[in-house]
Amino acid sequence: MELEEVADELYEVAPEDFIAVRTTRQDEAKADGDKALAKAIGSLPKPSLAAWVCNLLVRAHRDEIEALVELGDLLRDAQQNLAGDELRALNTQRGQLLNALTRQAAALARERGQRIGQSIAGQVEDTLRAAMADREAGEALLTGRLSSPMSYSGMGTASARPDLRLVPPPKPDPRPAPKATAPAKKAVRPERESAAERREREREEQRRAAEEKHRRELARAQEAAEHATAAADEAQSAADEQRRQAQQLALEHADLQDRVEELADQLAEAERHAGEAAAALKRAQRRSAAAEREAAEAADARDRALAAVEHLAEQAPR
Repeated sequence: MELEEVADELYEVAPEDFIAVRTTRQDEAKADGDKALAKAIGSLPKPSLAAWVCNLLVRAHRDEIEALVELGDLLRDAQQNLAGDELRALNTQRGQLLNALTRQAAALARERGQRIGQSIAGQVEDTLRAAMADREAGEALLTGRLSSPMSYSGMGTASARPDLRLVPPPKPDPRPAPKATAPAKKAVRPERESAAERREREREEQRRAAEEKHRRELARAQEAAEHATAAADEAQSAADEQRRQAQQLALEHADLQDRVEELADQLAEAERHAGEAAAALKRAQRRSAAAEREAAEAADARDRALAAVEHLAEQAPR
């Protein structure tokens, strides 16, 4: 068990599970006799909800996050080289990318059972802006191990919140330095080149170098913008699909509500009929009881009359 592996695991689990998983890994390290590792694991800070969402975003959309950081580098480098229209285009793409990534972060959180509000979404977007504004902030975001969100206060400045703590990425293995190559031979220049000709030649070389640098930066910016556009289109498609599903569910809900009201009316009508039937039943039961009493009384009168007839017949003179 290595600290890097544990950190990668911890900063991906839901914040409410962080403490339990950290304690488990710390106990495992102690059981293995590695007290230093156990102490290091125990010192890993629990991430805030916004930081955890940012960590999820890096893991799920690393290419887009790298494009975001790259675009921030290009915007800083392009201040002096790009024309106003080109710079405004890059700023527009930056806004689209930030919005798209923030929506994707919210979608990822929902998939993990966490619904984030406007406050958390704002902290996520601030962190993404900070990653664009400052290279170190971008590298911190790319570790996927933020414990707190980062703040943004204007292009070119970014600062971590006071409680920010990061787990640094593993240091690369030392590599042997590449062998020095022999310097390229300088082109042979005419021995009698004048100072004015030399200055003109140097200015021309500088102009060509600046043009080449500009072309490279513009190509990289366009590539980052294409990534941003694709991410924005994907997020918009997802939003359109969610909107369509919500509209469909609203229609189904309205149909069901109408059906409920219809059934409620039918139930009320049935209850009214049942009440009327119950009242009629009680009246019929009372009439039946009265009729049975009258029938019993009539039977008694009949029996008495027959008995009287029989008695008189027995007493007739012979």
